[in-house]
Amino acid sequence: MSLPDPLKAAERRVPILGEFREFIARGNVIDLAVGVILGAAFGDIVKSLVDQVVMPVVGLGTSGIDFAQLKWVLKPDNPATKVNEEVAIQYGAFLNTMIKFVIIAWVVFLMVKLVNSIRRRDAAQPDSEKSAPAPQEALLMEIRDLLKAQVPEAPTRH
Repeated sequence: MSLPDPLKAAERRVPILGEFREFIARGNVIDLAVGVILGAAFGDIVKSLVDQVVMPVVGLGTSGIDFAQLKWVLKPDNPATKVNEEVAIQYGAFLNTMIKFVIIAWVVFLMVKLVNSIRRRDAAQPDSEKSAPAPQEALLMEIRDLLKAQVPEAPTRH
């Protein structure tokens, strides 16, 4: 006698657990998770590209201005206190974020353009090139055709 699976027993008691398991087991959920993880890693790459490659060039072109430090001070810091009391709108950091967005959007655009061109090229190929059967399948089709040719068809009754 085998013991019942604890997960199945829990799913019988709480049906939503079974639905959740089915939802997670779908391939598109796993693909989405992989996409999110890769997207986060790609975000780090873009952050490095913007902060360490693009912005120094932009700063050089604007006479050495560091965009990350640009801000409008609404309330200055009081040097007499140890607590930082400065209130500022940091529009430089916002500009950096906008540049990152444009770079990400450009890379995604190029990737979609590449995928679309590959799809168009594949769609333009004749069907004979796209769906040529594997050698094993071709051999099996030949055997099937030979067997059909050997078996006489039974007369049909009307």
